[in-house]
Amino acid sequence: MLNFYKTVENRVRQIQMLEDGCWVCAICPTEQEVRYLVDVLGLEQDFVRAALDEEESSRVESEDDQTLVIVDVPIAEKQDEEKTIVYSTMPMAIISNNRFITTVCLRENAVVTEISQGLVKNIQTHMRTHFLLSILLRIATRFLQYLKQIDKISYTTENLLHKTMRNKELVQILGLEKSLVYFSTSLKSNEVTLEKILRGRIIKLYDEDEELLEDVIIEVKQAIEMCSIYSNVLSNTMDAFASIISNNLNIVMKVLTALTIVMALPNMVFGLYGMNVSGLPFPNFWFAMLVAGILVAVCVIILWKKDMFK
Repeated sequence: MLNFYKTVENRVRQIQMLEDGCWVCAICPTEQEVRYLVDVLGLEQDFVRAALDEEESSRVESEDDQTLVIVDVPIAEKQDEEKTIVYSTMPMAIISNNRFITTVCLRENAVVTEISQGLVKNIQTHMRTHFLLSILLRIATRFLQYLKQIDKISYTTENLLHKTMRNKELVQILGLEKSLVYFSTSLKSNEVTLEKILRGRIIKLYDEDEELLEDVIIEVKQAIEMCSIYSNVLSNTMDAFASIISNNLNIVMKVLTALTIVMALPNMVFGLYGMNVSGLPFPNFWFAMLVAGILVAVCVIILWKKDMFK
């Protein structure tokens, strides 16, 4: 999907064709759209196809009059089968030249949607460097929002685990831990890219741009710190619940062992008096029942004092 946007009266609006100072938004472009970006708009083919590789790492580079910035963008996907939210990241390429700025990504994401719908203030598409930094700031903000959502989901899941030890909640926490690993890796990679931009060797920065970029770096560092804290909390939570589950299993095995010992005593007595031999003392039914009852009572008292039934 290929769309064109431009700031008109301080508001981002969709336009029908390419204009100077516009924003070209390509989401999961087809091969025909990729050729249009390369052949008609004159973008570097390697720059355009870089974002179409899910394994592409964050970086910044320049060639001729075009600058490529690849950053990882957070995404949240709902799984209908398990009714859970899975968080991950994907690369997004931001290509800037002397006429317009282009973004290329594999799937639609919240950052692009908010900007294209005019939900983000102070967006000026003709100010290409400022627009680039505004996108980066919005990406960092979206990371923080998703991290807060992960924290809320983990808190709710933890409360459910206090009530019942179901696999669904445990799998949910494992999924959140995996999401935090993705976020941490992507954020650190984005931080390196932002530090390279801050040096001003590839992209020329003005005073306002440097202040905005510093804000972006601060947001990214805060997200990295939050990601580390939440990851440690979830890891400790999983270790704690693993110990609880193991302890509960030990308790169940202890109770079953105690019941097995209690039930084995009557079987021994009845088996002894059930043998077809002579010479047994008091070969009467009531005596066998009395002996079995006394042995069971003594065994229960001993095991009870040793907390074998708790």
